[in-house]
Amino acid sequence: MTNLIEASNLHKTFATSVGDIHAVNGLSLKVSSAEVFGLLGANGAGKTTTLRMILGLMQPTSGTATVAGFDVSTQPQQVKRSVALVSASAGLYQWLSPRELMHYFADLYDIADDRAVSRIEQLAELFDLRSFIDRPCVGLSTGQQQRVNLARSLMHDPPVVLMDEPTRGLDIVGSKRIFDFTATLKEMGKAVIFCTHRLEEAQRLCDRFGLMFRGRLQLE
Repeated sequence: MTNLIEASNLHKTFATSVGDIHAVNGLSLKVSSAEVFGLLGANGAGKTTTLRMILGLMQPTSGTATVAGFDVSTQPQQVKRSVALVSASAGLYQWLSPRELMHYFADLYDIADDRAVSRIEQLAELFDLRSFIDRPCVGLSTGQQQRVNLARSLMHDPPVVLMDEPTRGLDIVGSKRIFDFTATLKEMGKAVIFCTHRLEEAQRLCDRFGLMFRGRLQLE
């Protein structure tokens, strides 16, 4: 299997009035296609900072990382096109319908109109959106909005998916949908990093997992 995510000796340091904070301190990892890697750690351990660097949203202080062969420091736009981010804090444009929202993201990723229509149909089937795909998102339930958010994240069919505590605040049904979604991603050959602070989630979902503590990957 091909390594779609590679990080080597990643560091991220923030300068503050009381001294430097080493949010990520020498992290190295590899995640291959059709693999789910669990990134565990308490709040403040450096998980989200790590994801932001892999996503190309934040420059590492030092070290290197690549996504689908693209360097996060020198090729951030290509990296963003290769990654989907699924987060509990992600919102939707409330006055757009799910169909309009997905067309909007198709435009952002320069997806041709005929391909966008086909992709929306695929995702509507996968996430059971058909009964509300043309209703404004503002009127959808939390569970329905969650399914739209998952579909939106896969609109450009990226090889890599980063999941930042996606079950936070969800009930049992919502959490199960995330578990099923993660298993589907693996079947599709995606490389997945599943970020959580719950050991039972990592044991259930992940092929491998590592524990972050004070910016370091302590156990893998």
